[in-house]
Amino acid sequence: MAGRPLIGVSTYLETARWGVWELEAALLPAGYPRLVQSAGGLPAMLPPDEPTHAAETVARLDGLVIAGGPDVDPSRYGAARDPRCGPEARARDTWELALIDAALASGTPLLGICRGMQLLNVALGGTLVQHLDGHVEAVAVFGRHTVKPVPGSLYAGLIPEETSVPTYHHQAVDRLGTGLAPSAHAADGTIEAIELPDPGWVLGVQWHPEMGEDPRVMSGLVRAAS
Repeated sequence: MAGRPLIGVSTYLETARWGVWELEAALLPAGYPRLVQSAGGLPAMLPPDEPTHAAETVARLDGLVIAGGPDVDPSRYGAARDPRCGPEARARDTWELALIDAALASGTPLLGICRGMQLLNVALGGTLVQHLDGHVEAVAVFGRHTVKPVPGSLYAGLIPEETSVPTYHHQAVDRLGTGLAPSAHAADGTIEAIELPDPGWVLGVQWHPEMGEDPRVMSGLVRAAS
């Protein structure tokens, strides 16, 4: 029986407190599943697993979202660590890179959000700017700035106009990975979205659509996964 497409969203392990408990938990900000639901998809949380299980995991999904989170380990793209780079999350890097590889190999529609976009770039051989000023309003506060689509891009087909988006990042794409093309920029020239041209549906956005009211990016993924 046909139903809503199943959209997997990567999660991370953190110590959390609820009721009388303080335990390790697989966490995902609620904005992610809510955005998937509002776009017509059925969200499935994907806790970290062995990378050898990534292909099997992706095979059961109709679409994949790599969520935002900590900085990518600079050793993944052959760079020395900048003092302003955040703490390592090696297990998460390993798992999510395996998910990305599996999605690209299988043609599963893929959306990377913030860290997810940066990790997509690294997965395809690109590099990152380890610190970027002006894209964080304050600690733990999402800011906003405008992004301008590249005409003719996949992203421009979803959102053709310049828009204000919720943003919280201090890293960005530097050298693009193999086959990737920029599809939106900030006013300062920062690459704000990347994509892999046809035949598949692969998009990364630097901002956080789950913190806004515009479902069009996620709706594009859900349509591609249907």
